[in-house]
Amino acid sequence: MSMPIEEWVKEIRAGNARALARAITAVENRAPESRQLLRQLFPHSGRASIIGLTGAPGSGKSTLADQLAREFRKLGRSVGIVAVDPTSPFSGGAILGDRIRMQRHHADRGIYIRSMATRGALGGLAAATAEVAMVLDASGREVVLIETVGVGQDEIDIVRLADITLVVLVPGMGDDVQSIKAGIMEIADIFVINKSERDGAAQLERGIRTLLATGRPGADEKPWMPPIIKTVASEGKGIAELAQAIADFQQHLQKTGLGARRRVENWRRRLLEMLRSELMHRLARESLSDEAARRLAAEIAAGRKDPYSAVEDILAGIGIKNRTI
Repeated sequence: MSMPIEEWVKEIRAGNARALARAITAVENRAPESRQLLRQLFPHSGRASIIGLTGAPGSGKSTLADQLAREFRKLGRSVGIVAVDPTSPFSGGAILGDRIRMQRHHADRGIYIRSMATRGALGGLAAATAEVAMVLDASGREVVLIETVGVGQDEIDIVRLADITLVVLVPGMGDDVQSIKAGIMEIADIFVINKSERDGAAQLERGIRTLLATGRPGADEKPWMPPIIKTVASEGKGIAELAQAIADFQQHLQKTGLGARRRVENWRRRLLEMLRSELMHRLARESLSDEAARRLAAEIAAGRKDPYSAVEDILAGIGIKNRTI
């Protein structure tokens, strides 16, 4: 972006979609100007409701996000959607893009949709998802929907970012009592049984209720029984009920103070993640180039050096000494 950072921020805040798109691209690519841009946008963030949608591939998360966005627009709320997709092995970009999803919203300036490639990140999110969500928040979006990539049962990173986490399940896809594991059970604020017209929906609902009745880790600190909402997203059925469940949980967050406590804990975790990411970035840039890493890997593979000493040497090279007690 050729304009000064201050002017860029003003354009984003004014709703300039092109300025917003370039900001997100800069953040994704760790462009030199992105750090200063994020610093200046941050004071304008913290107002949006961040809603995460997670679940297995094929559960209909994209259609559900599309319908939720439509419902929020009926309520007069502006929406940002971050759709995290698998990475193309050829271009490095998102395999599924916003050009082929949610097309009916393209003329609505109250909805902004962005696809992101995971770029090798695990846990269902891309590395820059949190920053992109913050940019959308700072741009004035009142609701930010984050659709995870759908990698499976370990897809729980969304809980460290979202205010509200929807776990989307589908009858007949193995989402039974055996496969709804503890990680997914712990992060769900609301369960959504999508494609509920299928056989097995009632059985799936009973299975969820049985697991909820046996107690969940952290239930004492989070006195909220996740509701189970049945939807047929492709037909818009159950979407109003889901929006109401989200509103109910938002009231619960505010009334109990859980929302504030959750944001503090989320920022504690994110600070550690940001520190880890920045250290790795600086290490790769300043002390361990790709060529140096290949040479070192060859020495380790040949048995000429052990990896533990190699790590200590690298850290010593940037002034971090190993201190043993």
